[in-house]
This record gives sequence, structure tokens and C-alpha cells, in this order.
Amino acid sequence: MTNESLEPFGPIYPVPVVHYSMEFADAVRHLFQHIRPDAVAVELPHSLQDVVVKGVRRLPEISVVLYQNKTGETVYLPIEPTDPLAEAVRSGAEADVPVYFVDLDLDEYPSYRDNMPDTYAAHRLGIKAYYDVYAHQVLGVLEKGHADLRREAGMAYRLQNLAAKHDKILFVCGMAHLEAVRRAFFRPQAEPLEKTKRTGVSLFNLHPDDLPEIISEYPFSAAVYEYRRHGLPPKPEISKFTVQKKLGLLTLMGGGKETCSEEDALDASIRWSVHHIKPGAVDRQRVSLRLFEQAARHYRQDTGEEVYPWQKRAFFRFSRNYAFLESRLVSDFYQLLIAARGCVDDNFCYAFWRLGSFYPWQKVQSSAATIRMSGEMLWLGTRKVNIRRRLPRIKRRPVYVPRKRRMKERRPGEWLKGFEDPYICSYPPEDVLIEDYGNFLKTKGDHVLSADDVASRPFETTILDGIDMRETARHVHEGLIYVKEFKRVKGGVGSVVIIFDEDSTDEEYPYLMTWLGEHEQESDMAFYATNPADHVVGPGILRCTYGGALMTYPPFRLADVWGDPEYDWARTKAERLLLAGLEYSLEKHVVYVAKVAPRSFIKQVAARWGKQIVYIPIGQLSPIKLKKIRTLHVLAGKDKRQIAKDYIW
Repeated sequence: MTNESLEPFGPIYPVPVVHYSMEFADAVRHLFQHIRPDAVAVELPHSLQDVVVKGVRRLPEISVVLYQNKTGETVYLPIEPTDPLAEAVRSGAEADVPVYFVDLDLDEYPSYRDNMPDTYAAHRLGIKAYYDVYAHQVLGVLEKGHADLRREAGMAYRLQNLAAKHDKILFVCGMAHLEAVRRAFFRPQAEPLEKTKRTGVSLFNLHPDDLPEIISEYPFSAAVYEYRRHGLPPKPEISKFTVQKKLGLLTLMGGGKETCSEEDALDASIRWSVHHIKPGAVDRQRVSLRLFEQAARHYRQDTGEEVYPWQKRAFFRFSRNYAFLESRLVSDFYQLLIAARGCVDDNFCYAFWRLGSFYPWQKVQSSAATIRMSGEMLWLGTRKVNIRRRLPRIKRRPVYVPRKRRMKERRPGEWLKGFEDPYICSYPPEDVLIEDYGNFLKTKGDHVLSADDVASRPFETTILDGIDMRETARHVHEGLIYVKEFKRVKGGVGSVVIIFDEDSTDEEYPYLMTWLGEHEQESDMAFYATNPADHVVGPGILRCTYGGALMTYPPFRLADVWGDPEYDWARTKAERLLLAGLEYSLEKHVVYVAKVAPRSFIKQVAARWGKQIVYIPIGQLSPIKLKKIRTLHVLAGKDKRQIAKDYIW
């Protein structure tokens, strides 16, 4: 962003701004350093100065000034680092430059929003070029009321008084008022009538859970701005930070305290992003890029899934086009969330929201009393995006606060008490899901076998299994229609083996398990998965990700697949599961789903055992369905099934 400022009038150096905009807060900070004024004047009422200055001193903690007007209506004034007026007051206080509040305190002021161009243009063009476009396109058709005229005359009067005492005054005000104040400055002005003192003005600390809904810039962006404002923070070694909650020997020996909490991991991602954004003014596009990259890293830690390059391209293309549809140059947080959900999935959308709504300095306990607020209290329009929870959104300000929040530990080590039961079990809704998918794969295996043995015959009385277009075209000269008939397959499908990942390193999926169905409607199962102790999600509740799984029906027959020496000659875990599936299948056919077909020697072994492998490439199946069944939760005792729904998302 260029430091070029507008032409001064008298000793007044004007900075027209869009309120609560990061680009203009950045511009005010740079212009203050460039102009080096001996006084700062801001478009805020003098009656609020003491409380507002107190709130600015609390930054980077975000505050809310609250009072009631004469009609009993509550007025809220958020104080946040990306507001240009707060930045002007803050810069003046840090440089020991006197700050003056020159606006009038009016009880009756109409509530309306100016139709402003996207503020990202100010980052690219500079505030002078932005203001020239605004003055030409908007200012000429802007209708002002009596209250606006009173305020502009009052600000001009106070600037005249300041001009007699200071040689260089930085004046920060809204774009709609600058030209009128400039003209009034050169005319004699009378002292305005206004409320000189206001009682009942209070300063509150904003609850951290309400930040995404209240503040103008989404918290991740505001945190990047705050870190960059004070120079680069220490660069974290990002590989040491994870959002996973781990359960292990060292954790237990430490009394359940973790060396890295989720908040530490989110803060490390923000500090890493600050170091990987181009020096100078904060670029909103680069902030979005770094947020995407770190959210993808957290998504991989959460689910074991990668965000592929084609998904990244689709994400930024979709979000850009969405921004254009709403007359914006760069996507806001709401549009980014919609793109994250649509181009990847809901789990990535949650990881994106969790990082994007994190602000490291805001705490519930603070020097000021903490207040809860919502967008409705500030008369802000809302929209909802569903990521398995509802997320309100401020109009022209992205807002995303889930109504149903993910459960967290109230104190470190609380969840470790849930592992006293030595027995483990599964989560029933996931059992139903994977059993249904296993039945689907059996049906698909039947269709594959039938398609391999099909006969074509001329149509007579029924179309059988459909029209055979190829044979009909070949015999078009006969004037006959040929139909297909799938032959009935002898021997059904027994076991089902699904291989998500071959695990060539033999390290990524160390958890090996064989467990039996609990009733007649469940299959026996053997699988290999990620270490569940790496991801504690609740008291006695662990999450892991399948690398591969075997299901065989009926239940109560499967021995320990991983300890059986009969399968020791298998080269991989996938081959061991396939061999067990062949041996325990009561039917002739075994469905094998994987990226590559089994080697020919395994097929020969199957033939000797009187079995046949039905190979289905995993690429033919829905990736959305595969993701749903790939997550597994291990519960420490059946009593955890009663509370699991509160912790599993």
C-alpha cells in the first residue's frame, strides 16, 4: 500500500477511512509514522474519550464500550485492533502524541450503512486513489441528514481550535464527512450544542467465543495484523505443534498435562503464517492462502486425509467467483467457509473455521468484566452455513459461531479419567454405517460378476436386463433389438476387504485389532489403523483412521488375524487381511477393494482354496462415502456409549 496521503488543508493532514477495515487501519499506522504529527484528531465523541482510551490500552484484548441513550436504547462500540480510529488513538498514545476526540455526542443518529467499494482496493491502489473513486461515484449521490451536518460543523469547529495550538494534525474520519469538514474548516463556526458529559458508560471484555460474530475482520486476520504491528514474533518450529490430543505414558506421568494444547497449536499456526506473508501492509489474499495451508495441515492431523492440489485450485477459484457475485474483490470469511465445505468436506470446513476464528489474546478471565454478545444485538444481518452446526454471519462482516460447540476439557487431564475401564468397544452408529457399506459392496460384487457373464439375444417379450446397444447397432440391418441377460452367479459374496492405504512404511497404521460382532447382525472384523492414543476426543473416547479392514459374516468365528502364524508369509497388512478373508468366507467370492489388484500368487492361493477374488478399484467408489466410514472411535468401556454422541462430530 502506498503511503501517499491527501492534500492537507491548513495544518490538518486528513486520512479518510472506512470504519472497521484492516486496510485502512494499516494505512493509518503507516501514515502516522510517515507524517509524524504533533496531534491526532479522531471522529469520536469527546464524552467517550476516557473509556475509549482505556479500551485502546487493553489492546490486543478486544473490548466493547456500552451505554444507553436518552431513549433507553443500548449503544455498542467495539474496540478492536483493525479499526482505523482505534489504530489512530493507539499510535498517538504509543508515541506520546496528544489525541483529541472531535466528534459530537448525539443521542439521535440514524442507523444506515454506506455503500462502500471493497476495501481491498485501498491495499492495491492506496487510500488517495480509493477516496477519489469514492468521491466521484458515491459522495455526489449521498443523502445526508441534519445530524450529519451538525457533526461535520462541530468537527470543523474543534479542528479550528486545534489548528491554533498544533502545527501538524493527523485527522482520521469517515469518508462521507471529510469533504464537508474541509469546506467548513475555512468558514467561521460556532461552538456546537451537544452532550458534554455522559454517565453510565461501561467497558467490557468481549467473550472469546463471540469474537467471530462481533468483530469486523475474522479473528485469524486480526491476529496476523496484530502480530505484524509489533514486528515479527518468534518463528515456531511448526512440526512440533499439533491439534491432536494425545494419550501416552509421558502424558500420564505428567498428571495429564499436555506439552502442546490445541490453543498453542492454533497460535503457532498464526505465528508461522505471519512469517510467510510478504513484508509491508497486510495482504488479505495472502492471509487467506496461509489460513488455507494451515487448516489443511490441521485437517490432516484430525482425519489423516490430504487436501489435494486440485481441491486447492477449486477452493480459490470458487471463493473468487463467489466474491465477484457479491461485488467484492476478495472473499470474506463466510465465502471462504462455503468454499472449504464445497471443495473439500465438512471436516476441512470445521478445521478452517476453528483456526480462522481463533484470537490468541482473548480470554474469559480479564481485568474487565466479560460480556456475551451476538450479531442480533448490533442489528447485523446473518446468514448460516451448515458444517454440522449453525454458523451465523454478519452482513458484509463474516461471522461464524457454532450453536452447538465441540466439547473441551474443563481442566487439563480431565478426559484421562475415562480410561479406567480395561475393556474397549466400538461406537454403534459407526458399526451400522460400515455394515451397511459392506452390504453395498457385496451387492456391487454380485453385479461385477454378473456383468462378466452376459448374453445378448433378440427382443421377444421382455427387455430382461436392458437393451444391448452395441449388439443392436451391429445387427441394425436385421431390424431387431437385442437385449442383455445377466447370468445368475453360482456362489454368493462372503467376506469384504477394504484397503484405504497399503501402508508401505509399516509405521503410519500401527494399531492392529481383531474384534467379534456383538450380535447376529454384526460381522466379525479385523483392521489396521492409526494409533488411537494420538487423538483423545473425550473421556475414554479415542479416534483413529482405518488403513484397511476385513468384514466377515456370520459373527463369532474370527480368530486373531494379526497373531495367526498361517499368514506370516503375507508381504503386507493388506495381504494378511485378504488371506484371512479368503479362509473365513463361507461363500465362494470375496470382494477386495483397493487401489491396485492383488498379486497373481494370492489369486492362485484363492483358487486352490476354491475361492475367487472380486477386485473393485477404490477409485470407482464415492470418496465422500469412503471418508464417512474411514473414521473409527474406540471407547474405553460400554458405559462411554451413553456420552459418546456429545464428543464425536
